[in-house]
Amino acid sequence: MARLLSALGVLLVLHVASSAKLVCHMTNWAQYRPSSAKFTPDNIDPFLCTHVIYALATINSFNQIHPIEWNDEQQYSRLNNLRNVNPALKTLLSVGGTVNGISPFIAMVARPEGRAAFIRSAISFLRTHNFDGLNLAWEYPGHNGSPREDKEKFTLLVTELSKAFEDDARDNRKTQLLLSANVAAFRPNIDRAYEVNKIAPHLDFINVMTYDFHGSWEAVTGHNSPLYRSSVDSGSHIHHNINSSVSYWLALGAPAEKLLLGFPTYGRTYRLSSAVTVLGAPANGPADAGPYTRTAGFWAYYEICDFTSSATLGWISEQEVPYASYGSSWVGYDD
Repeated sequence: MARLLSALGVLLVLHVASSAKLVCHMTNWAQYRPSSAKFTPDNIDPFLCTHVIYALATINSFNQIHPIEWNDEQQYSRLNNLRNVNPALKTLLSVGGTVNGISPFIAMVARPEGRAAFIRSAISFLRTHNFDGLNLAWEYPGHNGSPREDKEKFTLLVTELSKAFEDDARDNRKTQLLLSANVAAFRPNIDRAYEVNKIAPHLDFINVMTYDFHGSWEAVTGHNSPLYRSSVDSGSHIHHNINSSVSYWLALGAPAEKLLLGFPTYGRTYRLSSAVTVLGAPANGPADAGPYTRTAGFWAYYEICDFTSSATLGWISEQEVPYASYGSSWVGYDD
């Protein structure tokens, strides 16, 4: 189970009285991990999640959805065949990423014709490959080369997609395609990227990326996904926690029943620069890369399990999250 969860990547969890969603992301690059860490749709338990989001597709120069990996279309088929085992399972295709460091959303949303071409492409692509919906993964409107007016352009895109999905379902007598979005958790990013009260009515659910609050880019240890603030936090960091992010989305008008809290199945690592091992200990960069994910700065949950078998375990009571340290390596994670 631990390996399955980490390979899926991120769990986005919502529980309310009338319904429950457990939305899982799987990545098309996990197939390249070595040995038993290799992960494809064949490894998914079709009853583990209510929804599985396949990441990632991109947008080409013609404003059309386009696969990234050489075998994506084969993987789409294998993923969607899981509904033969569990007919209640829903699948969505996530679109985003960057091309030469620039989000393809920027050019696409700029003109009505670009958005219209993308929307036509999305409906055709999703229907052809038997997905139940589309997930927008733009990090973020108004950031990283995206002009400020893209905040309003994103609202237009979401509104136009929702209307087109309604029309497609009615005209073709099919179940309406789902529409979701991965959204920022930091307050300044939210303010710059989204008209929350305008996009929320048109999204079936909203995946709040409540993780990466801290990492090896900082000079002291901090937790990847703390539930609450700690006494170590000061300045803007008092909002670098799940409670603050979700509360802010609610305050801006997002309905509670549409908000999904992101639960990362990985942890952020540090290399300690002293004998101190508590939260806020001096650090200098990341611990060594894990043997399977092979990227400095984070470990998959199964890599953390191997580490914690010999590490000293700790608990950050203010933030209600665990951490572990061994030698100069430190990791904050979820269990």
